[in-house]
Amino acid sequence: MKDTKKPVKDLLRKLEADVLRGRFNPAGIFSVPEDVKCLDTVQLAEMENSFRQWADKSARADTKVSRRRILLIFLLIRYTGARLNEILTLNDQRHLDLENHLVHIGKTENSSNGAWREVQIPSQLAEELKEALNNPAFADSLGSLFKVDPGHVRRKFYERAQSCGLARKLGNPNVIRRSRAVELLRGNIPLQVVQKLLGHSTPSLAGSYVDFSTEDMCKVTRHFIEKESRRRTSARNTFFGKITRINKGDIQSEVELVTPGGDAVITVITNDSLQRLGLKPNSFVTAEVKAPWVIIAKEDAKATSAENKFQGSVSRIIRGKITTEFVVRIADGTELCTVVTRQSSRRLKIKKNDVVWMMFNSFAVILNID
Repeated sequence: MKDTKKPVKDLLRKLEADVLRGRFNPAGIFSVPEDVKCLDTVQLAEMENSFRQWADKSARADTKVSRRRILLIFLLIRYTGARLNEILTLNDQRHLDLENHLVHIGKTENSSNGAWREVQIPSQLAEELKEALNNPAFADSLGSLFKVDPGHVRRKFYERAQSCGLARKLGNPNVIRRSRAVELLRGNIPLQVVQKLLGHSTPSLAGSYVDFSTEDMCKVTRHFIEKESRRRTSARNTFFGKITRINKGDIQSEVELVTPGGDAVITVITNDSLQRLGLKPNSFVTAEVKAPWVIIAKEDAKATSAENKFQGSVSRIIRGKITTEFVVRIADGTELCTVVTRQSSRRLKIKKNDVVWMMFNSFAVILNID
């Protein structure tokens, strides 16, 4: 299958032209042209989960190492937006600054820009790379950890896309790269920064707007990545996701969003709020629930009117004079917090590591947009 950089360049050039004509607001919501194929944040998370399950599935040590290398290649493209060839030519001993969460990406045979660029990566990915480099199983691959046949890599990317129910072509490494560009733009990263991170020159914007130094770029992307990480890990009573359904009524509307972990959250808001926030299917929002509005129970109460139910394990219990705080970790790692009276706490007899249900009503959910 043909793998070309042109769709990425075309998308960024179109957005650049819109900026110069005043038609694109980096802080607003923009639409990706229908002919530009890319994945959204939830679909990227599904592919990442598929890769992880696939990498852990094999019982053979050599196969597990081989699969783990391809997983790391996927994660680097997914979080840096780099070209496949740029990742495959990385030297894991010289081009990774894992203490500072940086990857140094340079010129490849298909790259038009010869300058090295520093790209910030999430702390979780830096730790995962450290673990691989320190693992004796990878000892024979040090210095060439990412040197894998590109045809083999593409085939595995296509397979993982199909395993998620996506079209095979959406697993193309360049689609993953393009998807990261769109994700960064939707996260309000300035277009100039995204262009530089992806290795494109910005002659027009550089002449019309303030330029971004390497240090500036790291600060901007570090802020986004920290915010992005908070969305995906241990965000107490906060869910980030994509709106999948809006059922509009005469006064209020029911809105359903799905998180990267696959959980559905249902809320009811007024039609005025729906219009004011500009919400529509495929919009990304943050849903928040205050701790006192969350009900904790040992058993799933089928008769409850709560539309939102999540099963998890009690990770912490903090007992006060009047109230007790329970922190419950659900399947995707998100922590939900609830506060109950000491009397209710004694009656429930919930202990650490107990499996419990966390429930809340759709009217208890507050929606926010970035």
